[in-house]
Amino acid sequence: MDRETVTGCFSVIPISNSIFPAQGCQGRNGLYHIWRVPLSTVSIFPVTSVRKKITTLMFRQKKQRGEPVSMLTAYDYPTALALDQAGIDAILVGDSLGMVVLGYENTLPVTMEEMLHHSRAVARGAKSALLVGDMPFMSYQVSVEEAVRNAGRFLQNGGMDSVKLEGGRDRLNVIRAIVSAGIPVMGHLGLTPQSVHQLGGFRAQGKTAQTAKILLEDALLLEEAGVFSLVLESVPTQLAQYISGKLSIPTIGIGAGAGCDGQVLVTHDLLGMFDRFTPKFVRKYADLHSEMNRAFTDYIADVQTKQFPAPEHSILMNETEWLDFLQDVELEEKQIVR
Repeated sequence: MDRETVTGCFSVIPISNSIFPAQGCQGRNGLYHIWRVPLSTVSIFPVTSVRKKITTLMFRQKKQRGEPVSMLTAYDYPTALALDQAGIDAILVGDSLGMVVLGYENTLPVTMEEMLHHSRAVARGAKSALLVGDMPFMSYQVSVEEAVRNAGRFLQNGGMDSVKLEGGRDRLNVIRAIVSAGIPVMGHLGLTPQSVHQLGGFRAQGKTAQTAKILLEDALLLEEAGVFSLVLESVPTQLAQYISGKLSIPTIGIGAGAGCDGQVLVTHDLLGMFDRFTPKFVRKYADLHSEMNRAFTDYIADVQTKQFPAPEHSILMNETEWLDFLQDVELEEKQIVR
């Protein structure tokens, strides 16, 4: 293999088990020396530079420049790390974890302690994306004081940068109080899953002229109350685009069409990991549920047929040490028999 001098940093990952990962080091004048190997056996990816921390101010600036905001959910360290490295603008630690991670029928059973547990894991993995903690059911509905206290816990104990809560004009006092405490708030209108029973199920909202007008009014009230952005879920495309044009803060759509200032999806839906159902508005970018099933069944078959572990997966003792071990054990056994 030839050594090649390159201007830049590369990550060389083996595809075949027949080679070792390529080694690289920085030489003089900032040049990197790497061992060149056949392209058929490796994939070469540029190593991305560390991004600046995304802030709520940058959200507004992206809207002003017409740059869409990207957001996805995460509930654990490895997913948060992967999202951050991919360049996501924001990560939502959503109460959707109740359904896609904890197996609940809806989001209502999720507790503050569960949300904080998963928030801390995400905060350890993502250092650049804006982190949004989803306030669970009954964490902000009882009183303004309790809402502020719980919102603060997301920042103090959960490592989040902001919080999200559902509701319109009925949540204005809570939002104002949380914002006054110095905690950024993301609003959420349209289909609000914590009100699933009141809404009669997971149904689209704002489909009539009257309900559309209420949504518009609520959006304007939330902006006035101080939210830095607004999630619009399962509302007609025309309405979402119209509301987005009336607000100075960015709207983040989920099932609300391309007219919003950004988009969010539940990562488990995007990756095809949640097999119970997939919302109509989701585009699957992978089918990991099927891939995991294939991997698990292959593993079970290999274990049952003793094809795993193979010699390359095993640890061997030095032959001399092994013989000494057997001799010592046999000697002890003879002494016990006597």
